[in-house]
Amino acid sequence: MRISLAVVSREAKACDVCSAELPFKPRPIFLAKRAARLLIVGQAPGRLVHETGIPWNDPSGEVLRAWLGLDRDAFYDTSRIAIVPTGLCYPGTVDGADLPPCAECAPLWQPRFRAALPEIRLTLLVGSYAQAYYLRSSRKKTLGETVRAYRDYLPEFFPLPHPSWRNLLWLKRNPWFATRVIPALRRRVKAL
Repeated sequence: MRISLAVVSREAKACDVCSAELPFKPRPIFLAKRAARLLIVGQAPGRLVHETGIPWNDPSGEVLRAWLGLDRDAFYDTSRIAIVPTGLCYPGTVDGADLPPCAECAPLWQPRFRAALPEIRLTLLVGSYAQAYYLRSSRKKTLGETVRAYRDYLPEFFPLPHPSWRNLLWLKRNPWFATRVIPALRRRVKAL
């Protein structure tokens, strides 16, 4: 059954299911066009993204674009790349750390967007929330083990750590990510 991306997008933009849990009025943030071949699924918009309405429009987005080997124009080319996080709205923070995405969001919107994006050939699962939703019991014991085993999830999924400054120590302790995973990621993205 063909699902209209226009309908899904309109309904997602109007969603207020989690409004009682959010610190601000809901502002669902995603980008998608039916022809996209790459889907990026992160966690939820941060404060800067909430303010601008542009996904990954923050320092984490700069790191992610560097990992992918894409400039801003290519990254935001919705004819090639769709961006739909597990949580569409900014969940707020506690002690400077972003709260998890609202639990209702991914089960409500991920299946609908996936069904409306028939050309997707690869889904990047950026961070533990995206991996938990999509990989479920096939995840390894840790995020690092899941990322290291990225080949196990191909060709459909490519798990990645979140490109946050909070993960700088993890990146330093896991140099294999930069030497093995990023080159493989860039090859996959370029092929799409």
